[in-house]
Amino acid sequence: MFKILANAWKIQDLRKKLIYTLMMLVVIRLGAHIPVPGVDSAAIANFLGDKGGALGLLNAISGGAFKNMTIFAMGIVPYINATIIMQLLTVAIPKLEQLSKESEEGRKKLMQYSRYGTVVLAAIQAFGITYGLKNAGILINPNILSYVIAILSLTAGTAFIMWIGEQITEKGIGNGISIIIFVNILSGIPQGISVFVQYGRWIETGILLLLFILIIAFVVLIQQGERRIPVQYSKKMVGRKMYGGQSTYIPIKVNIAGVISIIFAISLLQFPETIAQFFNPTGIVQTAIAWLRITHWFGASLYVLLIIFFTFFYTAIVFNPIEIANNMKKNGGFVPGIRPGKPTSDYMTTVVNRITLVGAIFYAFIAITPIIFSVIFKMNIGFGGTTLLIVVGVALETVKQLESQMLMRHYKGFLSE
Repeated sequence: MFKILANAWKIQDLRKKLIYTLMMLVVIRLGAHIPVPGVDSAAIANFLGDKGGALGLLNAISGGAFKNMTIFAMGIVPYINATIIMQLLTVAIPKLEQLSKESEEGRKKLMQYSRYGTVVLAAIQAFGITYGLKNAGILINPNILSYVIAILSLTAGTAFIMWIGEQITEKGIGNGISIIIFVNILSGIPQGISVFVQYGRWIETGILLLLFILIIAFVVLIQQGERRIPVQYSKKMVGRKMYGGQSTYIPIKVNIAGVISIIFAISLLQFPETIAQFFNPTGIVQTAIAWLRITHWFGASLYVLLIIFFTFFYTAIVFNPIEIANNMKKNGGFVPGIRPGKPTSDYMTTVVNRITLVGAIFYAFIAITPIIFSVIFKMNIGFGGTTLLIVVGVALETVKQLESQMLMRHYKGFLSE
């Protein structure tokens, strides 16, 4: 990875993109330290403490901005939610599906709808956060004006991050939203290291570090893994020329859903606790919340089941074997040994279901690994399974993108070595 970055720096065009990306990321990190007007940052940090679950994930993705309640407290989460909702609506609404297949203009319209949805979701989320801060007594001077300022600050912060992400994608090295999340998560490493230093248990820390490296290697292996379905195209005569006859394949990732299934699962599981943290639950409600925590055996088991369920659910949404089989049939393609049409779609469905099960079990295992380590070593593990998957996935994707841009400029990279 470092060699690729060094080689990219030698190319003037890529160097400008890297510098532009770094400048935008500096702006992101600066904004993560600008507090929302009218909010007691120290009080909110004490109130949240070391909360895990959905709030912990939100804080990690925002680079600690949520715990400090800065203008970038919500991070890019509303944009991610709006994009996911738009993907689901594209499958459910024929007009949106037609727009996605039309042309570049149609896809630009869908992106515009996602931006509008981001602002709406950000405003709703900002209202909920402000209302929670009011009930927790964290606002310095609670009145209508302070509520409006807090909501506008949080909403504008999310909109600004979305704009920066799109600028990095367009003028930087690409993957703007992913790179912002990547940098925000890495910004929490110093704090995580300080936690281990405070324990002073160097043998356990060394073992955890070794296990951490092994898990990263395993994550890379799984994320790079794919099932290639061979496809053969029949020859056909067009005029005086013969077309077709080539062999290719359809690559299917081990886990098409990626970390989306984990985000869905932890958001649903921790939603009651997230709401209850701004109130004072007692009795049965408090007991139910305790059982739903992923540190409890019941919550951890339900967490694993939800990850597996949402992995299959999201895969079924984004992967359409019937459409792929019909397109192959129209273009004279077929899977060797499988008849075109419905037999091909059934075969692809079977293949996808099998590898999705493997990927779902793997992602569920990675998601609960920090919990298992915390129980075994009696230490607060500073990283989460979701953040680990995000960091590794973004790093691999960024390296691939830089390598492809260098190859386009006839630059020799590590793939050709």
